[in-house]
Amino acid sequence: MTTVPIVHMTLYKHGVGFFERRARLSGTEVTLPFQVEVMNDLLKSLTVIDLEGGQVLGIDYATPQTREEQLEGCTVRLSDQHSLYDLLVSLRGRRIVLRLDQGETLSGLLVGPDEAPERQPLATTLISVLQDAENRVQVTPLGRVQGLEILDEQGGRDLRFFLQTALSQGNTRVVTIRLTPGAHELSVRYVAPAPTWRVSYRLVAESGTEPGAGRALLQGWGLFDNCLEEDLQEISLSLVAGMPISFVYDLYTPFTPERPLVKEEARVAAAPMEFEAVRRPKAMRGAQPEADTLAAGFGVAAMMRVPMAPAPPSREAIAQAAPVMTEGKALGELFQYNIGTPVTVGRGQSAMVPIISEELEYRKDLLYNGARLAAHPVATLRFKNRTGLTLERGPVTVIEDGEYVGEAILPFTTTEGEGVVPYAVELGIRIREQSGSSTETRALELKGIYLQFEEWDVRWRTYQVTNTTDKAANVLIEHPRTANFEIFNTPAPHEQTAEMVRFKVNAPSQGETTLKVQERRLLRRREELQQQSYEGLQQYLQRGLLDRQTLDKALKLLLLWDTLRDYEKKIAAVDQERQAVYKAQQQLRENLQALASTGKEGELRARYVAQLEASEGQLQALAQREAELKANIEKVKQEIEARLKNL
Repeated sequence: MTTVPIVHMTLYKHGVGFFERRARLSGTEVTLPFQVEVMNDLLKSLTVIDLEGGQVLGIDYATPQTREEQLEGCTVRLSDQHSLYDLLVSLRGRRIVLRLDQGETLSGLLVGPDEAPERQPLATTLISVLQDAENRVQVTPLGRVQGLEILDEQGGRDLRFFLQTALSQGNTRVVTIRLTPGAHELSVRYVAPAPTWRVSYRLVAESGTEPGAGRALLQGWGLFDNCLEEDLQEISLSLVAGMPISFVYDLYTPFTPERPLVKEEARVAAAPMEFEAVRRPKAMRGAQPEADTLAAGFGVAAMMRVPMAPAPPSREAIAQAAPVMTEGKALGELFQYNIGTPVTVGRGQSAMVPIISEELEYRKDLLYNGARLAAHPVATLRFKNRTGLTLERGPVTVIEDGEYVGEAILPFTTTEGEGVVPYAVELGIRIREQSGSSTETRALELKGIYLQFEEWDVRWRTYQVTNTTDKAANVLIEHPRTANFEIFNTPAPHEQTAEMVRFKVNAPSQGETTLKVQERRLLRRREELQQQSYEGLQQYLQRGLLDRQTLDKALKLLLLWDTLRDYEKKIAAVDQERQAVYKAQQQLRENLQALASTGKEGELRARYVAQLEASEGQLQALAQREAELKANIEKVKQEIEARLKNL
């Protein structure tokens, strides 16, 4: 075990822990082993304080190199099988003292062992030493050697370095804390990776005199694991709810050109369903809604009881059997559970510590949300968190009147927040949904050449509730709140959450009832007036969206635009006729070029000339007609402009 044991441990939900080691000791250095994967967090957070007033001179740790890179230049190399023999080989030529059996010593320059131990028994291997005084080589078997003193300073340093390097091999790295001489009370604190702590709840409910309400004992246990390479003996333990920002920053690898590795930790969504807490106006906070009459059993099958079965323990007995000495402490955005009793956990073991044991008032509801569970509502226990503690998210087992009735996930719940525990499905009530949408014109206004429409985008959904049980029940139906939509022509919501509105529906025994939720939002669009039809405008009049005066103005404009289009069509016809005349003239001119001016060709030529003269008359008439049409178009446009200005 390390000479500086862990005395306090704080565990978080995002995979790190904050540790404190403390011990009274003397000397000039302390060594602590750590796993390689701890080093980056250790170098980022390690804090060492001498509470006795001494000084911390420095902190050393092994550079992350390969064994060969670290031992480069080291003259001492030892194997795992014959370390003494290998040491004697490495110290050849250095001054030593061999301590032999029978109290004898042999000193001088080490010549070395004779042969490798693989060729003969290790004890019979001969060691040769050059003695200084006689200038002769003395030989002794290795089996007589009881000790070895290295008089060469460099040889001693190399041996120590080799042993420190060997200690830092594998998955362990040694951190050495260098201190001033004297006595010390050393406090070593650091952050290191640690398995997240978990929480597990028990909700022991006892029905009260009022249907759908009662008192319950909320009991919470914190679960954690000792993955350290040492036992934890009577340490103080804190468990923190919330999620502080944390990341991995590579400080251990030297001279790395890469950017720091930063990872954002995210919680994984659990499979069980969760419901949101109710949002109430400030005036309503603290008030408890009236309990509802619920369907019998909440879908939990009644259990057959043996007549002589022992009575189940009450919630008071359970609370006394597991007393809790936990203090809650707010840490800004976090919440800390300080376990009031010392904790002992062996290496490689896990433990459960009690963190909550409080009595609460609860009420029961049937909640339906088709997106979470189709067709059936879910039985829930709801309570106000008046424990004074923030409740971390975790599984909860529900015991009602001494019987197991279901399980759920208790969401993260702050002090005075609402805890919603959906624990069982009510199969006796079935809910079917239908939905649709439509568009309804709210208002219509004539603005310039446009009709400005205000329309309701309407969405509706019906919930048909069928109760096959023998008791009436109130069901709270959750309906999603849609941005920019307002609820209309619908019963007032019973309560609201951040994302949902809840409607209370009374489902009679062996009967059906229907809830229709309607939502709408106002949209605006416009259409060109000249694209409208006479029939469409008449319909707007009949629906009360246009008055008679506005309709008459619109119809007159439509008539003018129709007249304008008629004139434009006539101009197009004149242009087509003109093009036909031009084509005929071109043909006549080509024919005239090929005819002589006398004889029969002369007569034909004269007729062609007469036709050309007649076509010129046609062109003049077309031009006059076109001018008249354009003049009419200009008059119509002026009238349209005048009418638009008077709208």
